[in-house]
Amino acid sequence: MSVYIPKNYKSKLSLIETQKAIKDAKDTFERKLSENLNLLRVSAPLFVYPETGLNDNLSGVERPVSFEMKANGKKVEIVQSLAKWKRVALKKYNIPLDQGLYTDMNAIRKDEDLDNLHSIYVDQWDWEKAISKDKRNKEYLKETVELIIKALKETYFVLNKKYGLVNKSLEQDLYFISSNDLYKMYPNLSPKERENAICKEKRLVFLSEIGKTLDNGKVHDLRAPDYDDWDLNGDILIWSDELDMAIELSSMGIRVDEASLLKQLKASNALERLELPYHQAVLNKELPYCIGGGIGQSRLCLILLNKIHIGEVQASLWDEEDLKILEGNKINIL
Repeated sequence: MSVYIPKNYKSKLSLIETQKAIKDAKDTFERKLSENLNLLRVSAPLFVYPETGLNDNLSGVERPVSFEMKANGKKVEIVQSLAKWKRVALKKYNIPLDQGLYTDMNAIRKDEDLDNLHSIYVDQWDWEKAISKDKRNKEYLKETVELIIKALKETYFVLNKKYGLVNKSLEQDLYFISSNDLYKMYPNLSPKERENAICKEKRLVFLSEIGKTLDNGKVHDLRAPDYDDWDLNGDILIWSDELDMAIELSSMGIRVDEASLLKQLKASNALERLELPYHQAVLNKELPYCIGGGIGQSRLCLILLNKIHIGEVQASLWDEEDLKILEGNKINIL
């Protein structure tokens, strides 16, 4: 069974109230994020040509949805995220330093295993900000994460006041820890168990250095080698009392420069990507240094609205057995 139903769970909002609260949550957070990070909203593609190298390879095993255009017979791919496209967009729009852009990113990830938090439909805010090279450091990363958390907490207080929704995790200070330090704290736990352990204690966590090799020779989690610098990235984790587990809200980081791109492609045995236009542009310093990430829209709503299944806050497709379980527990799926 891929769906989990906590004992005695009942949504605090009706179906109509849920739809209203989703709009309030998205509108408020989008505005606060834009203000806090100094971001301009732009339009973004749903599909790209694979030969550009712009599509996100995620962990390297997911298969992008693709089709052939009638107009020119060329293959195109549905984006898996806009991590690389945004960096090109910063240059195209000539975005000044310390300013950035954001967009609504919609994607299809057909290889997702469906459960309470995962859907084949992905909706997130993708954002990117131009920075000077001297800001490629952990302190600037930390400052940026704090501004995102500020936007999240500001949104929480709006929903708390309007709907009476309470989230104790969003009333805590943010706790920072690296993936290797977390491993040393819990060497006998799996990566997901380690995330749950630290998040249950601290409630609001930024786990850094995802993709970097740990002391045990493994990585905490796979991360594509050609967008985040593994020394300067991380995930925002929030403890859910409803699900009794940590939820990853955002994956983000300072992007690769020419040196870290080469280092990480070599470590991933993916040096052939250097021939792609995007990677050549990074190597030749034709693209701005930047920081960026993705923030899950449905996950944000799930957290803020005290929900337990992503289908309560987004319209997607689900396994028939899961739907029967959800219906049997009187859980409204959109």
